[in-house]
Amino acid sequence: MLYWILLIYLVVGYFYPAVGLIALICMIGPVSMSVFKGRYWCGHICPRGSYYDHLVSRVSRHKPIPDALRSKPFRAFMLLLIFTMFGVQMYSAWGDWGAMGRVFWNIIFITTVVGTIFSIVYSPRTWCSFCPMGTLSAMVAPRKHKSTFKNIHISDGCIRCKMCAKVCPMQLKPYEAKDSASGLLDGDCIKCGKCVAKCPKKVMTMRTIQ
Repeated sequence: MLYWILLIYLVVGYFYPAVGLIALICMIGPVSMSVFKGRYWCGHICPRGSYYDHLVSRVSRHKPIPDALRSKPFRAFMLLLIFTMFGVQMYSAWGDWGAMGRVFWNIIFITTVVGTIFSIVYSPRTWCSFCPMGTLSAMVAPRKHKSTFKNIHISDGCIRCKMCAKVCPMQLKPYEAKDSASGLLDGDCIKCGKCVAKCPKKVMTMRTIQ
């Protein structure tokens, strides 16, 4: 399970701060991949996402994510806050590999603690709804059809039972894309495929438009 990467990172990085620099991968990776595949990284590669799905989900209350946490103003605020904190601390630590690594580790540790609390109180993927890197990824995700972009498509057999919305970790509403030729183009879709697997009519598919 990918969540072991996060747990090992937090333990080893505490004793060897320079290891914290590895987090740079999780900052560049999701945004660069999102240009071509949407938030695929968040649903399949992100160690913290795996941590929420497989560990925190066991104690989560599985409540609706508050609209305030999903709003554009709050997401913009979180993006500005995290990058300001990161920039100020990195400026002070510049040139010292250990100190720079500690900056990354601190950010990952603090946000993981905050994310865990929100995940327990609300839904496992609550943090992902306003994660700064997730927000950037959603911003650059394709907003129109691309022949190489795998997306969720719904055929005419959809009865809008909303079962797809009930299992969506990001609490989106895939069924609303029923009449869209391009499929679900919500930038926050993490391509996990849970909606496709749960559809009782089997009218949802994850594919590209030929």
